[in-house]
Amino acid sequence: MRLRILILTNLFPTPWDPLRGAFNRQQFERLGQHHDVDVLTAVSFTERMGGVKGDVRVNHLHTDHFVFFYPPRLGRPLHALCWLLSLWWQRGRQLRAAGYDCLLVSWAYPDAAAVRWLARRLGLPYVVKVHGSDLNVHALQTLVRPQVRGALREAGAVVAVSQALADKAVTLGADPAHVHVIYNGVDPSLFAPDARDKARWQLKLTSDTPLLLYVGNLKASKGCLDLLEAFPALLAVHPQARLAYVGEGACRATLLERARALGCEDRVLLAGAVAHHALADWFHAADLLCLPSHNEGVPNVVLEAMACGIPVVATQVGGIPEVLPPHAGILVPPHDGAALAAALIDASGRDWDSHAIVEYSSRFRWSDNIDRLGRILQTATFGEAAADCSTT
Repeated sequence: MRLRILILTNLFPTPWDPLRGAFNRQQFERLGQHHDVDVLTAVSFTERMGGVKGDVRVNHLHTDHFVFFYPPRLGRPLHALCWLLSLWWQRGRQLRAAGYDCLLVSWAYPDAAAVRWLARRLGLPYVVKVHGSDLNVHALQTLVRPQVRGALREAGAVVAVSQALADKAVTLGADPAHVHVIYNGVDPSLFAPDARDKARWQLKLTSDTPLLLYVGNLKASKGCLDLLEAFPALLAVHPQARLAYVGEGACRATLLERARALGCEDRVLLAGAVAHHALADWFHAADLLCLPSHNEGVPNVVLEAMACGIPVVATQVGGIPEVLPPHAGILVPPHDGAALAAALIDASGRDWDSHAIVEYSSRFRWSDNIDRLGRILQTATFGEAAADCSTT
């Protein structure tokens, strides 16, 4: 049965942040091939004032946005109320008239906490998709936690991107019977093995230099500074190695300053943010991906690197241990610089079986993801019996 679905989230590309939420874009575009899907993205007023940064074109979806006004810093416990009021003020008439079957909200706070009240107002069921920091960080705040708990308890279903996150949702109050683990998928048309020399030529990198790659936001919680501190140990073994950061963020200036202090500035490349489809060249060019995050759900860059046959060094947090087997990488504790340095040296000296890594990664398919998500949405909307009938 084809549903009319409204997706509400802050994690989706907009002209003010065209690269945001690539994993959601991939999932929602595919969902839109099977259902009638509108995506309404919350854009913070500070971001909206920053000016347009690029064009966004999506397939199979109708997209729009609203401006999210909120008090900063100490006002965080009020953000769900502000999110709801901002949405209702700007799009309330449109929402009342649209005739949706259900709501899908991607991010627990303030998004899901606000949609809990919106769903009541519209008389619609809603499903919450959780990603990582929304439960592992934001939901720990004293005045935010009960709001997240209420949103999870009243949801028709909770979709988690890892088992670790599903367990966290249950701990916060979600009904275990309504919590589902659906790992993100990988687009094999973009992420598959390819020649390293060709990728390095396209990126204007030397062909004989060991390349360590980081892909993600440049912020401390992603471990980008931890990686830089560990990099000199790898240079001591492989003096020609280079470390490339692909991404933007608040730590960019700090990384440059620290690289100079460590004496490795000439071996560190800050490539900036790149479009999702362009990441494949960086994976093909790399010898090793490192993501030493302090907390995570399941980062898609780990899945995409493995799909390209690239081994991964990552921290043992969130859902990463669920998707990174020993034959595809090495796990280390977060905040452990010595262990991270040792893992980088170990991984750089191993003879990895790239074919086995690629074969393992093939289990993360968007087709499976969308089939399961569609069934969950149908069940939340019509009940289990009706969902069974719609798939037979």
